[in-house]
Amino acid sequence: MSVELPFAPVDTVIRRNAGDLRVSAGAAEELARRIQDHGAALAVDAAEEATADGRKTLMASDFGVEQVIEREDLTLPIAPVDRIARLRIDDSYRVSMDARIALADILEDYADNVAAAAATLARHADRRTVQAEDIRTYFSLFE
Repeated sequence: MSVELPFAPVDTVIRRNAGDLRVSAGAAEELARRIQDHGAALAVDAAEEATADGRKTLMASDFGVEQVIEREDLTLPIAPVDRIARLRIDDSYRVSMDARIALADILEDYADNVAAAAATLARHADRRTVQAEDIRTYFSLFE
């Protein structure tokens, strides 16, 4: 499976949570994969919500979001998030712009939480670099 999300914005998310720690390319790649998997699963649930309401368009409310933030406030880009949303749902579904922004916001919060925990794990291991193993350790411990 290819990763739709570019690593650079994911690296930015990790860095803002890592403080003075460095970030390995592997950490950004691992987190991008995890974000993609999580986003695709959320889109499947949202598609089920839309179907239950008799719609073929995913809305922000299908992701549990009532108030959508401004697009400019996001670090994650919208186009790859749109592709992530479509990975596991039928091609007949559409994804509204508000739904894309809502999903990007959810995924960014998710990434912030994982990145903060990974930074803590790197510090605990007495390393100066957040590595892919820190991301994997987080998921083995908490999910």
